[in-house]
Amino acid sequence: MSIKKRLLMSNIAMIVIPVIAFFFIEIIMGYLLFVAFNGDTEGEHFELFLRLRFIGMLVVLVITNGLLTYFVARSIIKPIQQLSEAANKISEGNLNFELTVKGKDEISQLALMFETMRKRLKQTEELNQQYENNRKELITSISHDLKTPITSIKGYVDGIRDGVANTPEKMEKYMDTIYSKANTLDHMIEELFMYSKLDLKKVPFHFENMDLRSYLEDFMEELRFDMEDKGGSVHFHVEEDKKYIIKADRDKINRVITNIIENSLKYMNKDRPEINIFLKSEQNFVKVQIKDNGSGIDQQSISRIFEQFYRTDNSRNSSTGGSGIGLAIVKQIMEGHNGEVWAESEEGIGTSVFFTLPKAGENE
Repeated sequence: MSIKKRLLMSNIAMIVIPVIAFFFIEIIMGYLLFVAFNGDTEGEHFELFLRLRFIGMLVVLVITNGLLTYFVARSIIKPIQQLSEAANKISEGNLNFELTVKGKDEISQLALMFETMRKRLKQTEELNQQYENNRKELITSISHDLKTPITSIKGYVDGIRDGVANTPEKMEKYMDTIYSKANTLDHMIEELFMYSKLDLKKVPFHFENMDLRSYLEDFMEELRFDMEDKGGSVHFHVEEDKKYIIKADRDKINRVITNIIENSLKYMNKDRPEINIFLKSEQNFVKVQIKDNGSGIDQQSISRIFEQFYRTDNSRNSSTGGSGIGLAIVKQIMEGHNGEVWAESEEGIGTSVFFTLPKAGENE
């Protein structure tokens, strides 16, 4: 019941209840007058009758007004006190409480909005804490990932300065290593820059209609040469008589496929690495599966591989290298295309990374 209705009912009750009470008082006092006092309307008995009737009416008025005022005021003041206590807790930075909401009046609605505000503030606080933890992890990860190649470069430069590379062959080897490490640094910085811009929504997407099948066939030709040099193989599986036209940013899709395959090869532990790419056409989207025969990922880690700087090798050694955000960039690009990305894996057998893209026309 709203406060307005409550006050209206209280005012009506303050009139109706005394009138009814006065009626019963008149009946009772009349009984006393004509039965107990034998109908004596004069003298002390009649004066006592008048005094008792007046006192009874006064008591009825006091009790009625007092009780109604108390209950109405209590129903208003108590929720306000709870709101005041809640506001005080929030001002002190305490969001770990729950405001109980009862009733459907204006104050209850206010309390409900207040509780909703508290929950949102708590979510914002938790999100800010998560951002702070991510920021600290970012600094730690960048420091570690950049320090490794820099330390290697410094070591080889010191070797040249100290005359360790005293033959043309050694000098060439040292310079090739320094150049390789510098390229690694450049790639890591470029990926960090890309991820930062994607995270801030500052990377423009240049969408165009593209045939994903033709694109993948060209991509596979280039990949096949690299895999053959490593003693591996690559296979392309596609459903015939289907259309694979999507609206996408060609460069971003190239980044997605490259990052996934690089990540697969990075953790490949087989003598003959193998990459299989499957292309399927669904009703409203195109699905790509990139499958490797690597070491696989445990089920506890599979759901986290698209997080920034997450690696399945907890030692974070330099044997695999990389910035640790390749798959995080993949996820960001997929979100920019209104697509999805996920992974499935079986330890010792291999990992499959799936992503879907809406067909041309579905996201226009």
